[in-house]
Amino acid sequence: MTSAIENIGANRPFNRRDAKTLGLSALGGALEFYDFVVFVFFTQALSQLFFPAGTAPWLSQLQVYGIFAAGYLARPLGGIVMAHFGDLVGRKRMFTLSVLLMSVPTLLIGLLPTYAQIGVLAPVLLLVLRILQGIAVGGEVPGAWVFVAEHVPRRRVGFACATLTAGLTAGILIGSLLAAWINTHFTQQEVLQWVWRVPFLLGGVFGFIAVWLRRWLHETPVFAEMRERRQLAQSLPVKQVLAEHRGAVAVSMLVSWQLTAAIVVVVLMTPTLAQALFQMPPALVFRGNSMATLSLIFGCLAAGLAVDRFGVARSLLIGSLALASCTYALYLYLASGGGPHFVALYALAGFFCGVVGIVPALMVAAFPPVIRFSGLSFSYNVAYAIFGGLTPPLIGYLSKALGGLAPAHYVAFTCLIGIGVAVYLIVRRPPSY
Repeated sequence: MTSAIENIGANRPFNRRDAKTLGLSALGGALEFYDFVVFVFFTQALSQLFFPAGTAPWLSQLQVYGIFAAGYLARPLGGIVMAHFGDLVGRKRMFTLSVLLMSVPTLLIGLLPTYAQIGVLAPVLLLVLRILQGIAVGGEVPGAWVFVAEHVPRRRVGFACATLTAGLTAGILIGSLLAAWINTHFTQQEVLQWVWRVPFLLGGVFGFIAVWLRRWLHETPVFAEMRERRQLAQSLPVKQVLAEHRGAVAVSMLVSWQLTAAIVVVVLMTPTLAQALFQMPPALVFRGNSMATLSLIFGCLAAGLAVDRFGVARSLLIGSLALASCTYALYLYLASGGGPHFVALYALAGFFCGVVGIVPALMVAAFPPVIRFSGLSFSYNVAYAIFGGLTPPLIGYLSKALGGLAPAHYVAFTCLIGIGVAVYLIVRRPPSY
């Protein structure tokens, strides 16, 4: 009976309504992910504003990074709770609630009084709002993947999930470019006085726009059919996931590890590493990172098209090999002294980070519709909390122990895991892959 539900509309053509659903979902995802990541682009300003003036700069910055990390640690809680209700009462309700939960804390961060105004309560409130953001994004990302996957014909699931992932990446790019523009056009004193609030206030407005946009979306046909047939999950869906789908959880967590390595190391950490380990000029590094993030958007879309054409397993195999090769090429070039080809090599590595666009299609196929939201959310959020939290300090330690190529070694190791998963799926030959 579950397969019958999954086959609803499987053979129909991709139509204008599907395109509208993908467009609105991707745009909303971009706006919400901007809200989540803009925090990190203003870490320096927040460290000065929300901690005592006498605090050592390194300590106040470390404390702000700790508050930033709290958002990641809150993701599993938010993901599991929102997925629970997403499997019981509907995908669309949670899809809309998640963006509302993100926009309100973002807006409030922009309105927060600083340490100079209310003392120790300022960082406490900042921490609380950051945790609320983490809860929201924990439900948003898995929920969005499930939402778009259950709207389109089965043969377009790869492209649908990749489009949503590209939208999330666009949110990172928007935050980065806005931060660069602010730092170029305003003095440090102006940023500390009032300009730092603008990105958060804009984020709150963006969030409410995303809530309004999602009013035009409809419940997924798959969930609507399950509700009609009274085949919804009973009691605790996550309990059923852990009891009956441990293999799917393991595979999903492994590919989520590869996803975190690609995003955290190649996209987020490489700019800092390029300057700290290889003395690259900041302006060149920023240009390279912007091009890499832009290339990642197109890489995600290409990966989604590959999934629909060649299947998840083969696309993951080729994408993992390409990502490992391009990451080594980038870091070997940096180790040799860098130069004019840095931007091109970084953009190429960013494009093949698009392998992350394959991951949601794999996880959607791994779980049956009745517990799909819970299974995907548990696997992805727990893996991201563990590996996303451990990766930065681990890369710092490995860089000291193994030298400048350590980040490439780490990414290549996770690519080997992706290759292993791909080979396992090819040998096992499940029809969904």
